[in-house]
Amino acid sequence: MGFKNLRLNIVLRVIGLTVSIIALAYVIYSSSNQVNIVFLGILIVVQLALLLRVLDKSNREIANFLSSIRYDDFTTTYPTSGRGKSMNELYNEFNNVIRKFREIRAEKEANYHYFRTIVQHVGIGLVTFNKLGDIQIINSAAKKLIGIENINNIFELSKVSPKLVESLVKLKTGGSDLVEISVEGSRIQLSIYVIELVLRGEEFKLVSIQNIQSELEEKEMEAWQNLIRVLTHEIMNSVTPISSLASTVEANLVDNVEDDVPIEKDELEDIYLALQTIKRRSAGLIRFVSDFRNLTRIPEPKLQEIEVAKVMDHMKVLLKHDMDIRGINVSLKITPENLKLNIDKELIDQVLINILQNAIHALEENEGEKHLIVNAFLNEFDRPTITIRDNGSGIDEEALTKIFIPFFTTKKQGSGIGLSLSKQIMRKHRGAISVKSVINEGTEFTLRF
Repeated sequence: MGFKNLRLNIVLRVIGLTVSIIALAYVIYSSSNQVNIVFLGILIVVQLALLLRVLDKSNREIANFLSSIRYDDFTTTYPTSGRGKSMNELYNEFNNVIRKFREIRAEKEANYHYFRTIVQHVGIGLVTFNKLGDIQIINSAAKKLIGIENINNIFELSKVSPKLVESLVKLKTGGSDLVEISVEGSRIQLSIYVIELVLRGEEFKLVSIQNIQSELEEKEMEAWQNLIRVLTHEIMNSVTPISSLASTVEANLVDNVEDDVPIEKDELEDIYLALQTIKRRSAGLIRFVSDFRNLTRIPEPKLQEIEVAKVMDHMKVLLKHDMDIRGINVSLKITPENLKLNIDKELIDQVLINILQNAIHALEENEGEKHLIVNAFLNEFDRPTITIRDNGSGIDEEALTKIFIPFFTTKKQGSGIGLSLSKQIMRKHRGAISVKSVINEGTEFTLRF
């Protein structure tokens, strides 16, 4: 008997099994011969086996369907006629499910290829790798920037630049670094930015790589031009009066020497005053050059872990007198309270003193309440951050763009190197300093470590 109609098969098997059981009971009851009893017993066993076979075949087909889904095998097609109404409906639903999975897989593969195409053609280098360093994706831009053809593990980049591998491994989410490498004999600067992700329980990193050599050269040239402009201005301010006074003294002395005329007391006083002025301006010029030299001699930080609270307590003691006599209200908030920094305390003290003293000077012109608010916290990338905000007079937009240029200052008395020095110190700590300000509302400096 065929197995095309499951319901009919089961009904017939059950009827046959029932009839056989009744017949066996009758034979046993009527004390018929043993041959008939054995024959009916065998018949019942055979019918049970056939019934179970029908049920097992149906279960196997369901199991095969589920197995094909589990292993992404969507090539199977089930017949939808000749098996009875219920089985035809079941097989039809099987086919619908398989067809839907085929559509989803096709769409997923299309999206994957679309994504791969975008990644391969984007101008920024992109690399993804897991905790073992095994690379999942590396696009053409990244290969070109690093100067490689094929690579399977991130540690293979050690032959290109050990510093590059160190940065890729150590950087956490939101971390960035500048790495210089040599490609085909040329030195280039790479900007690296890292994001950590978790996909299906596996941790991996997504790294973007950009060649910023041209941007750096452009900014370097701009910085040199600004520096030369400031240096020229400061030097000319000192040299011009020195040269003028020297010429005047020389002219007076030449007249006396050529005519062999004694120098009168009034002329001697004029010469003495001129020499004093020359001395003062020369001392100022020497001090200016000394300040400039200090900018190029920032030591490498000796890093140690220290709580922000201890650093700020030291600042409060150091600047308490200046703040008290000016009536400045100071607010300090540290979140979490045990927030720590990995810094060179002496260098960071210098940065904080520069910023806090600038805030104190800015508040001198404030006739109302004077507030200085200091907040220390972890930003969205879990990087320790300190903000220092005052409600002073503020800084105009033009000055704000030049505030970190060496020797630029908006104060009547000041060397103009404090903030430039602070920026270099923060860079030595792989951090950053930024500022924003609104006229008549105040200024806020941000330190990111």
